[in-house]
Amino acid sequence: MLTESKCEKVIEEAVALAEKMNSRKRPIALEATVTSEKRSTSRFAENLMTQNQTSQIDQVSLRLLANGEQVRVSGEKLDRRGLEELIERALVSTSLMKNEDETAAATLPKAPNKGEGKKLPRFQRFDEKASAVTADDRAAMVLSAIEVAARKGASLAGIVSTNDLVIATGNSRRLFQFARQTELECSVTAMCDDSTGWAKAFSTRLDIDMAALADRAVEKAISGRNPKDIAPGKYPVILEASAVLDLLAFLWWDFSATSHLDELSALRGKLGQKLFSEKFSACDDYAHSEQYGAPFDGIGLPRQKVALVENGVFKGIVTSRTSAAKLSEKTGLDFAVTNHALPEPNTMGEMPHNIVVAGGDGELDDLLQDSSELGKEAILLTRVWYVREVDPSTKLLTGMTRDGTFIVRNGVIAEPVKNLRFNVSLFDLLNSIVSLGRSRLTAGEEGTPAVVPPMLVQSFNFTEMTRF
Repeated sequence: MLTESKCEKVIEEAVALAEKMNSRKRPIALEATVTSEKRSTSRFAENLMTQNQTSQIDQVSLRLLANGEQVRVSGEKLDRRGLEELIERALVSTSLMKNEDETAAATLPKAPNKGEGKKLPRFQRFDEKASAVTADDRAAMVLSAIEVAARKGASLAGIVSTNDLVIATGNSRRLFQFARQTELECSVTAMCDDSTGWAKAFSTRLDIDMAALADRAVEKAISGRNPKDIAPGKYPVILEASAVLDLLAFLWWDFSATSHLDELSALRGKLGQKLFSEKFSACDDYAHSEQYGAPFDGIGLPRQKVALVENGVFKGIVTSRTSAAKLSEKTGLDFAVTNHALPEPNTMGEMPHNIVVAGGDGELDDLLQDSSELGKEAILLTRVWYVREVDPSTKLLTGMTRDGTFIVRNGVIAEPVKNLRFNVSLFDLLNSIVSLGRSRLTAGEEGTPAVVPPMLVQSFNFTEMTRF
């Protein structure tokens, strides 16, 4: 893996070469991002290991600003010759652009004092044990899961994946940031004759109990045997945290300044209004103890904590330096710079990256008990899949349930039901919250990991039953 000193050396060399190769002596500025990623994955299916693989990729991405234009070029050669090739391509590209604004250098952020950009807090998101995991270690984790399934007569498939990631960003104005983290992702799907179960976990440390994860999935599959038909309609629903994560993933970009500038956000013009249940609060918090990722944004500036929703009221959006200025001018409101820029140039602008949804004190069993007070049967959803946005203005989503759908009667799981297709608006969903469980770092399939709770909602619209 690349060290901090090596990353800094590559960035400094790229900056020096750009100045040297700028034969036309135009005002230019350079931003460089260096990444090093070692990802190892073990896959298994039908209770057998099927694949072990490891790849390591070192990459440099350069953003050159000149003539009031910008261009990004990337490559995997970090030596002098590789950098020269990238810079030459970038210089030629910008020379062909028409804008003659010569203020390019002023658009890059500057470290106030030499070295000050290095003083961001270093969170414990790198774990030596996770970084040192071998193929044999992953095989042992897989074996512990398979043994659980074999004892209970189920077939298991899934992955165990580790990732060691380095990212460094710097520029010609002496800004430099560095971060390193480890990731462990484990996913298991258990299969019986006519049912499936699923469980997934994500962590920055080597602390996932693979056998316990497999046991959850297997018990779901066993409990899901002989699923019954159920009439479509509106039901109270208990959403496990992964289902909450994958539904809310379609909402977060609506909290970006660019989505408001482009008039694509379902929240535009509604800042300060109560849009959701008072039980719903969410923020973007890079420093949360369960969060992951670098504490700086795509151009190297330190992320700020942003309250997105407080007790149902739309409180804030994430911005970059550019979008905050544009949105302030457009609306007449004063939008602070929160430093959530994605690597530039891009069309999405910025994105909340470290989502934390406030939860309650209870566990999933407490939500099952709470459902008994609603006076009708509820449905427990393990996860959702094949989710698509139907109407961006109302955040209407359609999708299907999967890997464990159950009727809940009198506060306990009563019987499995066949999977269902649903149509649900996120506004309706988040206005019908009855109770929330404890928030934890959660992994899903539609969205990136986030800190979210399981959720009991009053009404969830199922439109069609499936045959499985």
